[in-house]
Amino acid sequence: MTDVSVIESARRFQDAPDRLEVQVMSTPVRTPRRKAEQRAESLEQILDAAEELFSKHGLHGVTVKDIADKVGVHKSLVHYYFEDKQDVFDKVMARRAPVTSGRRMEALDAYEKAANGKPTVEGALRAFLDTDLDTYSTGGEGWRYFGALGAQLNNTPAWGAEVMDRLFDPVVLRLIGLLKQAMPGCPEEDIFWGYHFTTGALTLSLARTGRIDHLSGGLCRSDDFEAIKARMATFMAHGFVGMCESRAAERRKTSPDE
Repeated sequence: MTDVSVIESARRFQDAPDRLEVQVMSTPVRTPRRKAEQRAESLEQILDAAEELFSKHGLHGVTVKDIADKVGVHKSLVHYYFEDKQDVFDKVMARRAPVTSGRRMEALDAYEKAANGKPTVEGALRAFLDTDLDTYSTGGEGWRYFGALGAQLNNTPAWGAEVMDRLFDPVVLRLIGLLKQAMPGCPEEDIFWGYHFTTGALTLSLARTGRIDHLSGGLCRSDDFEAIKARMATFMAHGFVGMCESRAAERRKTSPDE
């Protein structure tokens, strides 16, 4: 090789890109997922699976193994994140209950302010019922499972009533307060009975049993929350007002002063 060829080869070598450097630069850098992200994802998967199972089979119809099998993991992973099945159930309830209660409380507060001291029965019920139905209608299947679970709790005296009392009493009593303003002459007991009938209809709707689908021959669907929303508050408002007026008329008939 001549002196020129040696020099030229050296120059070309210096000018060439470093092959190792090029390889490293062209390979996408993969950032390891942080443990906190992995933990959060695992928790969500477990809670989602548990929520669906609880909504279908109840607290006592589900085991930790059932939850693990639905996620596709060993039950030891569930025990790693949760003390026991009751802890899983409590966390399922704690994940969504404050959200739906908070939304309804905000809607009731906003309605009271807009009503300017003159609330109506239907207006109060719409703030309470429509807001809740919107949550279950637009929130995805997870919210619908939670609604079915709430319906089950509302009809389980052994342990469900305590959970409902603890999680939902404040927003229910907020509604009762507005109904009292809207019907100042209606006895408290009638307002509470009206709410009792209302919550029964709401939770039956959230249960999505398919019963109305069968009875109506498909004309109505139990998962049609928009259809329910269009009717429920109006129907219940007429029930409240009609009940209070009817009972007031009965009292006038039987009162010795009349």
